[in-house]
Amino acid sequence: SKSPLSSHFCVLSLPPVPADVPPADQEKLFIQKLRQCCVLFDFISDPLSDLKWKEVKRAAISEMVEYITHNRNVITEPIYPEVVHMFAVNMFRTLPPSSNPTGAEFDPEEDEPTLEAAWPHLQLVYEFFLRFLESPDFQPNVAKKYIDQKFVMQLLDLFDSEDPRERDFLKTTLHRIYGKFLGLRAYIRKHINNIFYRFIYETEHHNGIAELLEILGSIINGFALPLKEEHKIFLLKVLLPLHKVKSLSVYHPQLAYCVVQFLEKDSTLTEPTVMALLKYWPKTHSPKEVMFLNELEEILDVIEPSEFVKVMEPLFRQLAKCVSSPHFQRDAVILNNEYIMSLISDNAAKILPIMFPSLYRNSKTHWNKTIHGLIYNALKLFMEMNQKLFDDCTQQFRAEKSKEKAKWKEREEAWLKIENLAKSNPQVSTINHQQHPQRNHNAPPPPSRTAELWSSTSTVNNAPPSRPPFILLTLWRWTVPRDHEQRSGAEPHATDCR
Repeated sequence: SKSPLSSHFCVLSLPPVPADVPPADQEKLFIQKLRQCCVLFDFISDPLSDLKWKEVKRAAISEMVEYITHNRNVITEPIYPEVVHMFAVNMFRTLPPSSNPTGAEFDPEEDEPTLEAAWPHLQLVYEFFLRFLESPDFQPNVAKKYIDQKFVMQLLDLFDSEDPRERDFLKTTLHRIYGKFLGLRAYIRKHINNIFYRFIYETEHHNGIAELLEILGSIINGFALPLKEEHKIFLLKVLLPLHKVKSLSVYHPQLAYCVVQFLEKDSTLTEPTVMALLKYWPKTHSPKEVMFLNELEEILDVIEPSEFVKVMEPLFRQLAKCVSSPHFQRDAVILNNEYIMSLISDNAAKILPIMFPSLYRNSKTHWNKTIHGLIYNALKLFMEMNQKLFDDCTQQFRAEKSKEKAKWKEREEAWLKIENLAKSNPQVSTINHQQHPQRNHNAPPPPSRTAELWSSTSTVNNAPPSRPPFILLTLWRWTVPRDHEQRSGAEPHATDCR
């Protein structure tokens, strides 16, 4: 950032609050210190420049933090525009381009984040502004003239910062503003929606999705009942489509929390939520599938029995597919959840026939001993629920396996008949005799028709021998079968016209 330094930049020590210092003088000194902290320094191209003045600014902000924390009645009306201006000058900036805009998704355990060079000053400015918002002297009615929609929009744009320390301060700051400024709440939610829409349908890249979802988790928790229609639309049109983005792992815990909060508020949203999860269910990405299973377990932990009945069949058809996988340990853990098993027990007649084949098959073939134990426990619970139904499912499974074996045997016999018919066809022996006459096996093999054609072409053109051109190979495919069929009087075969 640029450095508009002035020659009279000097340390201004705020006096204490004794009675002999008039409040007007304190206010004047406070405003002077706020204005001197609007000077920006270069931390990127020349980190070692202006070290003395950088330290002066750092000490000044730190002193102001202590001043408004330990003193009362110091946030007077003239202070509000100065504080907001100082914060805006230091914070609202164009963020540098992403260090990895189109590469692999960010892994917080493996990848190092890009840290903000000016953080020694930015951190103190954030701390000062938070103390300002949290002060008992803070009056939202006065501040709303300066903390407006434009301010909030610029604040939300900073959530794309790559520095996790800054995003953490932004999260707390936005939460305080949402709590104190009722008139800005709808605008904040709307702008967050727009960030999510752009992330889902355009860029698929934003650094602050997890932090924004964490804020929304608290906001959703405070929604009044019954839920407004706009909140339901937010769940169905914004939160649920976030499941299809490839970088889901970065923000999935916060997203799952928001979804579960909605279902606890309004159980009628369970069916569209579960159906949306099944719609976005990953087909080939196992780690992402584990995330979906974790979220599904959280949903089933809070689901109402009346809502469970509506989604159980498509839901357990998907779980049966997961059980069929050789890596389905997470799914087996779900089946050992006490509340989920009680829901299954109440609807065993529908669920057991769906789940039994996959469980029984894996109990015989799975490679992992731990999984064998989990499957055994699940099958044992199913058997205890309804012994007769369990026996019926076992017999039906064995009958289907027998039918499957019979079909395979029929297919093998059919193919064997086709092979025998082909071998007994007199034309096959004639063709084999014409194409492969008896010869001395020690003699070199005769040149093929294609090789002869290519050899003659190379000789005529005085060209060195190389691979035969594609056109000759194509002509060979078309002419040789037709010549043979005309000689033998056979009808052209469909496969020769390719």
